[in-house]
Amino acid sequence: MNFLMTTVASLSLGLWLAVPLCLFAVALFSARSTDALKLNHCWRFASRLLAASMLITVFIGLQMMADTRLPDGGFGLAEVGVRFGLYTDGIATWMALMVAFIGWAILRFADNYLRGDPGRERFLPWFLTTITCVLILAFTNNLLVLAGAWVGVSLALHNLLTLYPDRPQARLAAVQKFIVSRTGDALVIGGVMLLYHHYGTFRLPEMTAMQAANPSDSTALTAAAIVLALAAVLKCAQIPFHGWLLRVMEAPTPVSALLHAGVINLGGFLWLRLFPVFDGFTAGHMILLVVGGTTAVIAVITMMTHYSVKHALAWSTCAQMGFMLFEIGMGAYTLALLHLLAHSVYKAHSFLAAGRTVRVSAAEVFTELPVRSRLLWASVTASLASLMLLWQPWLVEGNPVFGALLVLAVASAAMGMPRGTDARARACIAGLALMLVPVYALLHALLGSAVPEHATFALPVAAWVVGFALLAVLALMSLVVALAPRARPMASLHRHFSHGLYLDLPFDQLTRRLASQALNAPAALSRVPHRPFTMEEKA
Repeated sequence: MNFLMTTVASLSLGLWLAVPLCLFAVALFSARSTDALKLNHCWRFASRLLAASMLITVFIGLQMMADTRLPDGGFGLAEVGVRFGLYTDGIATWMALMVAFIGWAILRFADNYLRGDPGRERFLPWFLTTITCVLILAFTNNLLVLAGAWVGVSLALHNLLTLYPDRPQARLAAVQKFIVSRTGDALVIGGVMLLYHHYGTFRLPEMTAMQAANPSDSTALTAAAIVLALAAVLKCAQIPFHGWLLRVMEAPTPVSALLHAGVINLGGFLWLRLFPVFDGFTAGHMILLVVGGTTAVIAVITMMTHYSVKHALAWSTCAQMGFMLFEIGMGAYTLALLHLLAHSVYKAHSFLAAGRTVRVSAAEVFTELPVRSRLLWASVTASLASLMLLWQPWLVEGNPVFGALLVLAVASAAMGMPRGTDARARACIAGLALMLVPVYALLHALLGSAVPEHATFALPVAAWVVGFALLAVLALMSLVVALAPRARPMASLHRHFSHGLYLDLPFDQLTRRLASQALNAPAALSRVPHRPFTMEEKA
């Protein structure tokens, strides 16, 4: 029986690894072929490969569940995975499933969206190369391979961002992204080498086992945490390195969907993968906590003051990535994984439905209740949510910061009650807002087993102070913007926040000068204001 199970596991993992290799082979073939019929076959075959990847990943997930219940190790996926160079854990499974699903959806959309477009032939090979690198990054157990896949994602994405090379602003934004990405690549490679210096191996399971058996720290490990945190900040477009994200929108809609749903969140995945090799709270956690939390607060307020749908989506990505890094800094790894997966699916849909997003945003909104009534319903709903969390604090892992954040989300949902509804309808809206608590608990329980054990993770007092301070600022600023948008003090704040408090200017000016030199463009190009495409033009 064990031999049969091991054979099944070997076959499953072999197919799991074969899918990205086949995708890369299709990318190479499509890049060299000029036959339209063969290229159409490549599109269909790639779509089937991604669908097969989803099925194989689900099957492997079922085997992992069986491994925890069957005696004698069940299928022995972990041991077989080591032979294939794969890290067969819950994070790899969820990430591979999400990447395959989003890649499949974007590919089907792009097949029609780019039909007749001159960039269609260049899109497929670079898109498949990007997906291949992300899949390998998700389930490799070797940090050298992970670093190589990280670099491969950046290089392949650069070619997608320059799909229309005749657009000067698109080329300039892509080169800005290229400069940021190369800096992040160097930081990741440096972090991997520092981890090797501390542990003496590139294999992640061996590092994790050594840290679990004998928790240790060193200068090399501290430096690795810092440089990897900076790499995550750059990859996730955090303030003040976020300017490029607002300017890469001239790429086709499928490229924007891939960037915002499947690439920009890799900084968070890097830390979800590597946090077990560090000894508790590190300097890297503090960087993620401060930078991510600050970005989330500023990006949320900026998004609330923007009328451009396109820019609102970009700032939304900055904010969500900030929240994800903030959660990692606070040690809420399960919540961060849930945030990563949910944001990826949501943002892919937002971009692929860009045309409908414009129509919805242009529709007349419901008139809301008077401020006093909205505050009353929000207060009642928030109080009930607080009582639920006090009764069952495990719903937020006993973390009061995330308990307060969840209560704030419930109150915000209840604040949007439209005028003209009766008491029964308002109670239903409040009940739906309150359902955020049990829904979050259910999703947390579903993903909890995928994240490595971190019960001994302890936050220092400084981390608690920073977390509560950022949450208080977010609640106060959101309340002011929502309830008094036309007040005199808000006019000045609105103008400054609509430009992101100009925090991107120093880094943006530097990268623009470097990008202009790299493109051999006139110096004046770096001073030409960017005219963003509207969502109608993109769609």
